Amino acid sequence: MKLQRLFLLFLFISVTTTVFAQTSAELKRSKEAIQREIDLLQRNLNATSSSKRMTMGQIRAVSAKIRLMQNKISVINSEIKNLDNQIHENTNEVHTLKSQLGQLKNEYAGMVRFAQRNKNAYDKMMFIFASDNFNQAYKRIKYFQQFGQYRKKQADYIQGTKKKIEYKIVVLDKNLKEKSSLLTEQEHEKVKLGKNKTEQAQMLNQISRQEKQFRQDIAARKRKQAEIDRAIRNAIQREIEIARKKAEEEERLAAQKAIAEGRPVPVTKERTTSNYLTASPESAKLSAGFENNRGRLPWPVGQYSIVERFGSHTEGQAHYTNDGINILTEQGAAVKAVFEGEVLFVRELYGTYIVALRHGDYFTIYQNLKTVNVARGNKVETKQTLGIVASKEDGPILHFEIMRGQNKLNPEAWIAK
Repeated sequence: MKLQRLFLLFLFISVTTTVFAQTSAELKRSKEAIQREIDLLQRNLNATSSSKRMTMGQIRAVSAKIRLMQNKISVINSEIKNLDNQIHENTNEVHTLKSQLGQLKNEYAGMVRFAQRNKNAYDKMMFIFASDNFNQAYKRIKYFQQFGQYRKKQADYIQGTKKKIEYKIVVLDKNLKEKSSLLTEQEHEKVKLGKNKTEQAQMLNQISRQEKQFRQDIAARKRKQAEIDRAIRNAIQREIEIARKKAEEEERLAAQKAIAEGRPVPVTKERTTSNYLTASPESAKLSAGFENNRGRLPWPVGQYSIVERFGSHTEGQAHYTNDGINILTEQGAAVKAVFEGEVLFVRELYGTYIVALRHGDYFTIYQNLKTVNVARGNKVETKQTLGIVASKEDGPILHFEIMRGQNKLNPEAWIAK
């Protein structure tokens, strides 16, 4: 039973160490991903800082960078908490192992003393020959053999426990060094965060001096986006009308056929926009596939940082709504389809292109493309390149939307975390 308990202890140690290692690796990957976004934002800020006039894009980029830096500090805090837990666990394990080692040594000392008292070969022989029968003699011989084997095992367990203690002490030392390094990193990040908040405050002061210009910029942006939204809505509405007319024609032909054959006319079911758009098996399959990939769709660009989120926004005294997300990426980045489908339309407006894809009753929209590689009616595959992102005064920013019918959806709920 003691050996069984010792084995279970070693098993627990190995399992908890593995779980901790996995959690630490996940936190490290998360921290590295956040740092890549921060670096991307900083490169873009460096490239756009030469502009004489500050833009809303620069302010949004600094705000996004501050948010990411706060996230990074939170991840570091989680790493420190993890290490504290591991240090506590390892300290307890060392104490438990030392207690087990003392117990093993005591048991081994008792066996050695017993062996010393019974080391005389004559006494052993007399003990065996004093047996009442052959069966008893055989069992006594086996007893001497097993006793020797058990002593050897106990010696091995003692050595193994010593090594476990030494290993855990090394791990503890490593944990303490890692914690010290993380605390230093945390302090550096807090200093950088403070500097960025100061920069943000200076920008906000500048906004108040340029309020009129910013309101005009936002108003112009809203007008342009309204025209783009109309084009998208009209294209989707045309698609819905085509699907509706096709479904109604199929119902009419089915009714005529039923009358000609003397059968009851099929009852026409009430249809929704989704029913019309998913009437064909191919469209239904695309819709189901898109739906099943919620939260797992690939990003439309390779390097990315969201500089403006979905929903309502206030900048100064101006209010507006973003029906998608604005993604900062690298200069000349390829824009890729997030799911297979068909090109609904390609349109040029205000010097850049818009591409809309249909995936059954879902639609994805990609705005601000410098060039395009597809045309209306083309079938596209997941991650197929649609074109190259355009770069304006705010940098290379892709505006990305997801819709179901005419309903706007938050893309962050659909693309992979």
